[in-house]
Amino acid sequence: MGQFLNRMVRAAQLDVTLYEEVEADKGAMKQAMGVVVLSSVAAGIGTMSQGGVGRLVLGTVAALIGWYVWAFLTYVVGTKMLPEPQTKADYGELLRTLGFASAPGLLRILSVFPAFTGIVFLGSSIWMLIAMVVAVRQALDYQSTVRAVGVCVIGWLIQAAFLILVMVLGGGAASQQP
Repeated sequence: MGQFLNRMVRAAQLDVTLYEEVEADKGAMKQAMGVVVLSSVAAGIGTMSQGGVGRLVLGTVAALIGWYVWAFLTYVVGTKMLPEPQTKADYGELLRTLGFASAPGLLRILSVFPAFTGIVFLGSSIWMLIAMVVAVRQALDYQSTVRAVGVCVIGWLIQAAFLILVMVLGGGAASQQP
């Protein structure tokens, strides 16, 4: 448990050596997925005040699916569309680093306080995006941080649009129930 917490803190601190460490550690996949699940549950809990348990479930599932979409898009864009000559990565390496890049998302639990919802979600999303840039640069062996930013922003924008769509559709379905 100590190593897991230490890795989450280091990931949130944008520690480049942590991202190299988990990229190389095939055994870190369970921990990386644990970070994603905890971050997603934090997002779900953060949205509970807007619709109770239904919003908790929807928020958690949307965050999990959104993260997976983001990771998949990042892999495709980063390895197929915008690779550098030295880019070499398998999906597992990228999933492990991106999983830990979700660590700042744990702060989304603070959104249970309605006055903080907007700023917490915005701040944690930006922090996660920055962590993702570090993770992508390391996992894809990029020399260019600008390229890593481009890959992450493309994936993040598509993923954000997906999450908004899910929330709108989920909100519309929830408002039609008695």
